[in-house]
Amino acid sequence: MIGSQASAAVTTSPDASAAVTTGTALGTAGASSSTPVTLLIADDDEVTRSGLRMLLGMQPGIAVVGEAADGVEAVEQARQLRPDVVLMDVRMPRLNGIEATRQLLAEPAEPPKVVVITTFENDGYVTAALSAGASGFVLKRLPLPKIAEAVRVVATGEAILFPAALRQMVTARPLGSAEALPHAALTGREEEILRLMATGLSNPEIAESCRVSLETVKTHVGNVLTKLGAQNRTHAVVIAYETGLVVPGVAG
Repeated sequence: MIGSQASAAVTTSPDASAAVTTGTALGTAGASSSTPVTLLIADDDEVTRSGLRMLLGMQPGIAVVGEAADGVEAVEQARQLRPDVVLMDVRMPRLNGIEATRQLLAEPAEPPKVVVITTFENDGYVTAALSAGASGFVLKRLPLPKIAEAVRVVATGEAILFPAALRQMVTARPLGSAEALPHAALTGREEEILRLMATGLSNPEIAESCRVSLETVKTHVGNVLTKLGAQNRTHAVVIAYETGLVVPGVAG
């Protein structure tokens, strides 16, 4: 049942209901905007899709403008409707959510933000979608207000991280080597910033931890994304884990 009818919190994952954004804790950002976030919902299950459309459409600050039953429709509808955010299932026929995400984010015009929605927090498809540039992921079991808030947050340009769940997804796969990214050449400070990013700390929290200014942190984060070739913060964390630049359980 989607979001347990927006009433029950997730308890199966240690941090499945404790997402961290790049700037604001989930549940406190974006709801006050006077302009609603336009949303496209892509899911091959009609009951799930219809339920999400109805329930999310009732959430403040969100206007559901369309829906798609597979990745091909998601790309077509997104190009036509120009939503702010696409809530993207990953396991869909014809074109999966990974490739649909990749195609959408390759658009020359301003692409929508993509939030992956999944049933399982250890889904390798989700990791691939994050690597393709999705801004984050949510679990279908989350209460609807939390899913809605994730949509509103990514619309502002932030990213959604579930640090423990992301670590589980990525480290369930064989690690590569930092040598696979010889062009990265991160400085010591940039590696420290990346490790803190991987724990889910926001820029202000990193600034406080490192005792530097917020602007300095933003500069370091920008450098990390550029050197790793990452599309966003979440993608950078995935790269860091997969290549061994950041080792799970080692904070720095």
